[in-house]
Amino acid sequence: MIRSFLLTTAVFALVANASTFADDEHQTGPFAGVKANTGHAIHSVANGRDILNVSDDFVIPDTPAPHWQVVDSSGNVYLLNQFRIKDGRVNRQITVPAYVKNIVKVQVWCSFAEVLLGEASFSKPMKMAHRPTISGGKPRA
Repeated sequence: MIRSFLLTTAVFALVANASTFADDEHQTGPFAGVKANTGHAIHSVANGRDILNVSDDFVIPDTPAPHWQVVDSSGNVYLLNQFRIKDGRVNRQITVPAYVKNIVKVQVWCSFAEVLLGEASFSKPMKMAHRPTISGGKPRA
């Protein structure tokens, strides 16, 4: 009887926890642009860090140096990681740096040609959940 109760409680906790994670995901509209015009970007929070990733149907443009780039609500533009890295690997997911306070648009920028390849917008600015750190790199409570 107790074992059954504990099992039921554990299953309920897992289901409740899974729905909490789903609520923390925010999706942009579709990418639109000259070369990046499939899929969308997804913002989520994991362990106090803001994560951006692209959907499975997103195709990384076949250009020399496509990069992640984000725009905040003040119009500041942040050039981030390259999509393609060594040995044929790709960055389909990145951690947003702490200096980015919010994100309105996710862009694909070609740093070689210095041209915007495509962008996707959130319906409202995504406030970053970065937890401020104190000296020593430990998160503040």
